[in-house]
Amino acid sequence: MTSEPRLTDSELPELFRTADAVSIQGQRVYIRATKIRLTLAVAAAAFATIRIGIGDRWDLAALVVASAFIATLMVEFWLLTRNPERDWYDGRALAESIKTLSWRYSVGAAPFISTSPDMETERRFIQEVQKLIDEAPADSIVISDPVRVTEHMRALRKKDLPLRKRVYLESRIQDQLKWYSSKAKFNSSRARGWRLALISIEGTGIIAALLKASGVINFDLPGVLAALLGAGSAWFAVRQYEALARAYKFAANDLSTVYARLQSIEEEDVWARESSDAEEAISREHTMWRASRGALPT
Repeated sequence: MTSEPRLTDSELPELFRTADAVSIQGQRVYIRATKIRLTLAVAAAAFATIRIGIGDRWDLAALVVASAFIATLMVEFWLLTRNPERDWYDGRALAESIKTLSWRYSVGAAPFISTSPDMETERRFIQEVQKLIDEAPADSIVISDPVRVTEHMRALRKKDLPLRKRVYLESRIQDQLKWYSSKAKFNSSRARGWRLALISIEGTGIIAALLKASGVINFDLPGVLAALLGAGSAWFAVRQYEALARAYKFAANDLSTVYARLQSIEEEDVWARESSDAEEAISREHTMWRASRGALPT
């Protein structure tokens, strides 16, 4: 008894995994570098409030501040030359585009209608992938494997419409719906947490400023809290929790409607059109994400 065909990420063309790995690595490096920059900024502000004398002339705390600024400058120059943020965005754009093309081909969505000849459809798929490769930056993603249609994609494409529809609804639409729903909840929770944290820092800053003004404390705690508030606000802006929560909620609601609409389809021509529209809905969310990050859509 043969198992029902599926289409997991491991069964997509190798180019998807290559671009996905580039994106994940770029994101990881960019986020880590951002954390280092913000931590160094807060550390510089903290050490600037104290003095640790070395002999008659030198101040160890001031040297630490200078070292923190030098390290921050080095990270900035490295980000400028390495540009991991571009790898993050460009890799994700290519990976998601390859994924949507693969699903279109595998389930018979336009323009890869199931009634078209196999050779012609595969040739069309390769051409569409080649367009994506031509548009991708040459120095971001190195392609190590020939572009090809996988056997899992061919196997799913050869199945009848009811089976293709079931696989698409369960493995693509439901999977994306669950992902967007969980991410919407996660980002909403993080947005609320960070808002409360920033409000707490602001309230503490007010108290610290009043204590310093009244002479209760004689070091620049308000300045340190101001630096901490700036770093927290910058991190909050980088992560975009609120914007992502709204975008993911919209995408989840959109996909729930798509799922209901696709369930009732029984004709190949209608399926080709509607499943293509479903992929457009998924791609639309990613385009909005890239635009929110300041990246132009491909």
